[in-house]
Amino acid sequence: MTTRTPPGVRAETHAGTEPTPSARWTGPLYAGLGMALVGSQVAVSGVLADAPLFAVQAVRYTLAALVLLVVLRCTGRSVPVPRGREWAWLAGVALTGLVLFNVGVVRGVAHAEPAVIGVAVAAVPILLALVGPLLGRTRPTPVVVVAAVVVTLGAVLVTGGGHSDATGLGYALLTLLCEAGFTLLAVPVLRRLGPYGVSLHAVWIAAVALWALSLATEGPDAVLTLRAEHVPATLHLALSVTVVAFLLWYTAVGRIGPGRAGLFTGVVPVASAVGSVLLGGPVPGPVVWAGVGVVVVGVVLGAQPTGRGSRPRRRRASSHPSSPRSASGSPKTPGDPPGRLAIRRARPRTSWVTTSSGR
Repeated sequence: MTTRTPPGVRAETHAGTEPTPSARWTGPLYAGLGMALVGSQVAVSGVLADAPLFAVQAVRYTLAALVLLVVLRCTGRSVPVPRGREWAWLAGVALTGLVLFNVGVVRGVAHAEPAVIGVAVAAVPILLALVGPLLGRTRPTPVVVVAAVVVTLGAVLVTGGGHSDATGLGYALLTLLCEAGFTLLAVPVLRRLGPYGVSLHAVWIAAVALWALSLATEGPDAVLTLRAEHVPATLHLALSVTVVAFLLWYTAVGRIGPGRAGLFTGVVPVASAVGSVLLGGPVPGPVVWAGVGVVVVGVVLGAQPTGRGSRPRRRRASSHPSSPRSASGSPKTPGDPPGRLAIRRARPRTSWVTTSSGR
């Protein structure tokens, strides 16, 4: 079977290697919007606390997969078919970032305030800042790591008044690890499959797993027990938190990398607090607003360009006309076409989203 890579995929992944001026602001914008939608999930998940967990999530991801297929058809995009070990990475994204993550969120809010689960997700920047660059065969950027710590501290201030029992804390830890896996396990395949490909394959794999879990643990009639108040929450999860948020997030990761994109998970507890107020909770106090300010400082700090030291050095070709060597370091032969040196020099180096398993 022959597949073609959508033009948008190449533009985004090359931008992840050498960000264009537009990518430097669209990447953070998409990351912030995507995480705001994830924060709204923590708030509305309380409505689903008494609903059959696996059935609701199976319906959610089934609807999301269908919507993504419609979007791809209407926009004329084609999704690359995964091959080899790419299936294992996508299964990891689906099972950790989607299936287990939602178990932690939905069950966690039954034992803890929504903001407690939100702050667990907001601790993800530290993991992404440290582990994300290693997947791209580069070193963690000190400024981004410091910014990640600042963002996490701000998130703790935002959710400092939350209450939880031991079970709730366990679910919070589960959401932390699974949220990190949602991004890190997608890195090896994001370059070739792109945001649409990763999102589509991850959601249909999750849907299959969740339908199997629902049938095995909740029974075939579980989906029929959903009440009227569950329908809007499920639609919100399927359309806003899955289709829109996933595309925004993976596009941002492809443009600015997992470390910097991870800083915007600090938006999650802020959105969670706002969602709690909209659902009838108390208005945040001064400490919460101070935490919001700290999160903003951390995001701004980490979003600053790091300069030449943060990127791999490239060998520059000599501009002297008599130079006998090409930009790639190999001897120049008389048969070389005039544009050969420029083509070699412009070819992008290995992107941070390329690993040995992703080729």
